[in-house]
Amino acid sequence: MDDDIDMNISHVIRGEDHIANTAKQILLYQALAAKVPEFAHTPLILNSEGKKLSKRDGVTSIDDFRKMGFIAPALVNYMTLLGWTSPDGEEIFTLEEVATKFSLERVNKAGAKFDWDKLDWLNSQYLHKLSPQELLPLLIPFWQEANYQFNLDGDRDWLLTLTTLIAPSLTRLTDGVKEAKLFFTEEITLAEDAQEFLTQEGVKQVLEAVINATKSHLTFEEANDIIKQVTKDFKVKKGLVMRSLRVGLTGELHGPDLIQTWLLLNQKGIDKTRMELAV
Repeated sequence: MDDDIDMNISHVIRGEDHIANTAKQILLYQALAAKVPEFAHTPLILNSEGKKLSKRDGVTSIDDFRKMGFIAPALVNYMTLLGWTSPDGEEIFTLEEVATKFSLERVNKAGAKFDWDKLDWLNSQYLHKLSPQELLPLLIPFWQEANYQFNLDGDRDWLLTLTTLIAPSLTRLTDGVKEAKLFFTEEITLAEDAQEFLTQEGVKQVLEAVINATKSHLTFEEANDIIKQVTKDFKVKKGLVMRSLRVGLTGELHGPDLIQTWLLLNQKGIDKTRMELAV
């Protein structure tokens, strides 16, 4: 309280669990002949069971949110929405924007439940607005922690392209570890449906033809030309060639943009190795 008086604190806003001691503190201010600040109390943050959020809910500090892959602007935005609603119904705003809208009159009286799905959604909205140049430095610490090997200076253009490729799939920064894994490892594990696909007639022959046509430093046009030529030579649908190539490169039947994936792996010289192992 002495510090508050010395700093001329004019408003004290805190959790509703402090309501009970407010009257005593007002009396102390008056006894010290100090100006009594304005007191306001906000609802507590509750867990999914309607109980006060605690360490048992998995978060003990702001740093834990960072380790979980949330970025500061998204977390600030979400925390602002807990127990308060914007007058215009907006849900995404910066701290500067909310400062012009905030009023204690719109603070809810009931406790606010912490909604992880809502926080994930907000975080994804912020991540998807970042440019590759802004997003890459945020992903690098998570890739380093996963022991992915790269040269930050020499591989910068490659890393930026990779970031552009996986960005739409990110909800949290931690998702970047899983999404980028196939680009940092030479060998992959074939998914069950991918293994089954490889047993289909003509698939391995198509992959062998792609391998034979593949060279180092492929361009976008050259990669597309290989797919067109193999499709023509084997008289098969383009979709079969594309799925064969995806399985050979990633071990999955679904994933990010195929040509960009191929080019990134080709630049690291591991595309043919992957396809040869699949065959």
